[in-house]
Amino acid sequence: MIPRYLVDFDLNELPQVHTDVMVIGAGIAGLFTAIKASESHKVLMVTKKSLLDSNTRYAQGGIAAVISDEDSPAYHIQDTLMAGAGLCSPSAVDVLVHEGPAGVQDLIRMGTQFDLEDGEFALTKEGAHSQRRILHAHGDATGAEIVRALSEKTKQDPNIEVWDDHFVIDLITENGECFGALVQKPDGHKVFVRANATILCTGGAGQLFRYTTNPDIATADGVAIAYRAGALVQDMEFVQFHPTALCYPGAPRFLVSEAVRGEGAILRNINGERFMERYDPLLELAPRDIVARAIVNEMELTKSTFVYIDFTHESEETVKHRFPTIYEFCLNYGLDLSSDWIPVAPAAHYMMGGVHTDLYGETEVRRLFACGEVSSTGVHGANRLASNSLSEAIVFGRRIVERIQQLEPLQYTPAVSGDCTARTEHAKQPIVEKKLKLQKVMLRYAGLKRTASGLEKGHEELKRQLSIFDTCLSKREEYEFANMLTCALLTTQAAIIREESRGGHYREDFPQKDDLNWRKHTVFSREQGITEGHIDDV
Repeated sequence: MIPRYLVDFDLNELPQVHTDVMVIGAGIAGLFTAIKASESHKVLMVTKKSLLDSNTRYAQGGIAAVISDEDSPAYHIQDTLMAGAGLCSPSAVDVLVHEGPAGVQDLIRMGTQFDLEDGEFALTKEGAHSQRRILHAHGDATGAEIVRALSEKTKQDPNIEVWDDHFVIDLITENGECFGALVQKPDGHKVFVRANATILCTGGAGQLFRYTTNPDIATADGVAIAYRAGALVQDMEFVQFHPTALCYPGAPRFLVSEAVRGEGAILRNINGERFMERYDPLLELAPRDIVARAIVNEMELTKSTFVYIDFTHESEETVKHRFPTIYEFCLNYGLDLSSDWIPVAPAAHYMMGGVHTDLYGETEVRRLFACGEVSSTGVHGANRLASNSLSEAIVFGRRIVERIQQLEPLQYTPAVSGDCTARTEHAKQPIVEKKLKLQKVMLRYAGLKRTASGLEKGHEELKRQLSIFDTCLSKREEYEFANMLTCALLTTQAAIIREESRGGHYREDFPQKDDLNWRKHTVFSREQGITEGHIDDV
């Protein structure tokens, strides 16, 4: 059902650009990995908007690393495994925890300025963390500060060339080896970028859902192009919905950081009642999946579209200092974080599944790597521990560069072509309508609460959109929709297969976790097809 290539092309007729390392996407994964790779290679970064447009930029809470004397790697490992609900790779978690602090030092050397108190890192605590180990910057603008520092360093690096406003349509492969990518330039012309190593740093898939904390670029591109190229994709059913996104008329679903609850904020239903004691002994600091479902349950019980987060016990001065970004954003809509209860509801936030990699970020396709949210390293399991994602990007980004050093140069260029001669000229329905329909289907049938009948209905509705692959695509929004549809089908099929509830995947018809039968991964490859996913043991 999913074609190998989205467009018609012949490499022999395309202009070619050669580079040592091609990094697709920006964010902390792309920027950090490009900088590390540039120490010994020529690097080409391709972004579909700019270096400043990524999920990282919107990351408020911070980056998790064992820094304080009160903390230890054993505590961080324990917290990560607990949040991952039995599906984490212990070896990947061990790598993350032990190499994370050195990665933080790398970020500091690259210009990132984390907040300090009395000359020491100002550490905070977030949901499911047993210790204060979250470094933050400018209160609640950690991601923006990291992107600022890394993008400035990238622009000054003579070994890094940046192509903004370019779109990677597909990876070019032959016999299980990646030779680079087919890229569309801003003027619509295509070019073949031949690279000794290609690294996907394309971020997540929040735009699959009607309500998301992600920017509009998060359209699952990396997962889809890797799937078409023959890489394995796993655990797509595990989607993390952030419990507390602003839910207010006229306002976007702006993230109200978990760190707000880490600093003592409480959740109340529309009747003003604190309710988390009915759901988990960790209260507001329970894992995100538990808090998000508790909120949805309270919304259903009270027939409301939101609950409140209450941070009014803190002084205005403290709120402004610790959470200046959230305070200012809410104030723009007439809400004062220091004196008002803020209306919030869950929104799609993070994709735990993705392109399967080994402990050095390499996929099953030789010379193809994945880093950051697009990857599935085994760190997050079924439910990401807050603030582990930024650590994951720098730890595995550095490991990818280590592996690249061992690659021998490409010896030839394959004679590859894509053929869409049997495709119709244009898609009939406007892409914006197709995208909205897809998002509504995903929200209704593959959201926080799922059932077999709902998932199957949603999957069938999505399959009716497969005609997009029978048309000749030429625009960025068309490629994005094709990628979104691919990942929506993978997500719903994986959710149908997993007949249990675990982490970010909750089945009302199978509400219990079932370790005996389902402590396993759902895995897809294009050769199998979307309806033939299989299960791999942890």
